[in-house]
Amino acid sequence: MDDAAERAFAEYFRARRDAVRRTAFLLCGDWHRADDHAQSAFVALHRHWHRIRDPRALDGWVRRTLVRAVVDESRRPWRRERPVDVTPDRPAAGPTTDGVATRTTLVDALRAVPARQRAVLVLRYLEGLDVAATAEALGCSTGTVKSQTAHGLAALRAILGDTLDDLRAAG
Repeated sequence: MDDAAERAFAEYFRARRDAVRRTAFLLCGDWHRADDHAQSAFVALHRHWHRIRDPRALDGWVRRTLVRAVVDESRRPWRRERPVDVTPDRPAAGPTTDGVATRTTLVDALRAVPARQRAVLVLRYLEGLDVAATAEALGCSTGTVKSQTAHGLAALRAILGDTLDDLRAAG
């Protein structure tokens, strides 16, 4: 890559790294894995920087790469959760009016939603993409986005249960 391209990439990276990392966290629920996924997306972008002709397509390209990496990684057998007889001690359950507790409750619930549904929910409701943009980011049809959204919201409601009303009151 020439110097101008390197500078352009560095500028894009500085401008978007926090947003990409935040999206990765919302997709996978773990800051360490989010860092890894964000780094992978930027490494892939750097490798393909010369191919991208339209700078307006960069966010979509990175988002699509990030979502695919998170979904692919969640399918790996060593990442699957395994049930245990005794659960470790956890802080008292239930959200408070504190935004941190509310956010933690929501992120914990998102972790329990299947990866593809979680990706749709994050892109639609937390990233603010419409159905068409979400379908493009995931490489699927708009019908798939709609059905995954419905299933994901149902799963999220089932996971949150009674805490859903507490979250609404806190928001």
